[in-house]
Amino acid sequence: MVELTSEIQYERIMERIEELLEFVGDDTPRYDQDMVELEILSLLVADYEEKHYPIEPPTLIEMVQERMSEMKLSQKEVAELLGISPPRISEYLNGKSEPTLKVARLMHQKLDIDAEILLG
Repeated sequence: MVELTSEIQYERIMERIEELLEFVGDDTPRYDQDMVELEILSLLVADYEEKHYPIEPPTLIEMVQERMSEMKLSQKEVAELLGISPPRISEYLNGKSEPTLKVARLMHQKLDIDAEILLG
């Protein structure tokens, strides 16, 4: 299996991908030479980035804040949704305490927060 072994290779391939994106579009046939090259290079880059630039999963605090923003909820509204006090939500968001299993379950159900994030 071919793989990128250096940052220089990665940078050069990223440059080539940028060049190819000027010629390849949604209407380009999959068998087109530029499309084939773009797909192969994209796979190489994806593998390299997964190894060298892993994306860490968000923290519980980040996820609650994100859901609050997406759902346009205040801390008070989240507290009401979960059946807890606003100061308790503040404690969670400041990292001063962890939610109980019951509250974690409600966060999963009502805020659609992944169980892996809730369980840390």
